[in-house]
Amino acid sequence: MSLHLIEECKGAGRIGIGGHVRPDGDCVGACLGLWQYLRKCFPQAKVQVFLEKPADIFHEIKGFGEICSDFPDEEPFDVFFVLDSTVDRLGAGEKYAKAAAKTINIDHHISNQGSCQLNVIRPDVGSTCEVLYDLMDLDKLDQDLAMAIYVGMIHDTGVFQYSNTTPATLEKGARLIGYGFDFPRLIQETFYQKTYVQAQIMGRTLMESIRFLDGNCIVSSIDRKTMEFYHAEPKDLEGIVNQLRNIEGIECAIFMYETKVLEYRVSLRSGEKINVADVAAYFGGGGHARAAGCTLSGTFHDCVNNLSLHIEKQLKKWEAEHDTRDNDDF
Repeated sequence: MSLHLIEECKGAGRIGIGGHVRPDGDCVGACLGLWQYLRKCFPQAKVQVFLEKPADIFHEIKGFGEICSDFPDEEPFDVFFVLDSTVDRLGAGEKYAKAAAKTINIDHHISNQGSCQLNVIRPDVGSTCEVLYDLMDLDKLDQDLAMAIYVGMIHDTGVFQYSNTTPATLEKGARLIGYGFDFPRLIQETFYQKTYVQAQIMGRTLMESIRFLDGNCIVSSIDRKTMEFYHAEPKDLEGIVNQLRNIEGIECAIFMYETKVLEYRVSLRSGEKINVADVAAYFGGGGHARAAGCTLSGTFHDCVNNLSLHIEKQLKKWEAEHDTRDNDDF
């Protein structure tokens, strides 16, 4: 559905914005971009962002210091936006959505069927920030707002290299950098740059990775004891699964970290042969065809075995379909 942001917020004195737990670049950029936009449109309204504390790499985005991460009790909001997420993935912020007079869900995940009164879900678009761009009055864009939207776009498209990048995405990115922010430094510092601890953990996971399913898949994991040794947090593990996927011959990469005893948070990345959104959805997760995640219970080997059953089915199906096509050529 189409949505007019200004019309939907007219008369609202209190507007809340929330995103998913463990917020990534698209989530942070979308929440702060919408925060900036609504403050411009409604200077008399209270506009507040509620997120688990994002990584400090996003500190240059305007509004970063205004994010509320302690989730205090609040009077019900007139309008509450759920961005890059569903209501049940807001963590402690779920209570605000449930109490709000009006809720609006803006997202691009194919697994999201819409969790609010009004829903704009566009799986054909590479990022929630790009969805927001299409909903905004572009006359309101300035350098700060353009930077926020651009951050989300580069993070969820892998700096415009993933298959969710379209010609329209690149055109929008070009318009955004025209506002003059230092986009090469922004890409380096928020997407590629790693701390020494992050580099150590990544090196360790690569060394301890295991290939399986005839070398088509790779998996690695970090347990809580190792994370405590490095004083690492979940945000320090970003990018590891992408690096595993970059290894030659890998069709599906799995990275898992232990969240509590016999429970793992799982990240999946794939090529064209495997739709990891379908794999994650089977276990209650979701995401995109090439990037998805879920939470699994059991030992490391239990989790890998359960995932591999679904990955192997997709591999065999793809191979059978392509063998048939090849045979049709004769």
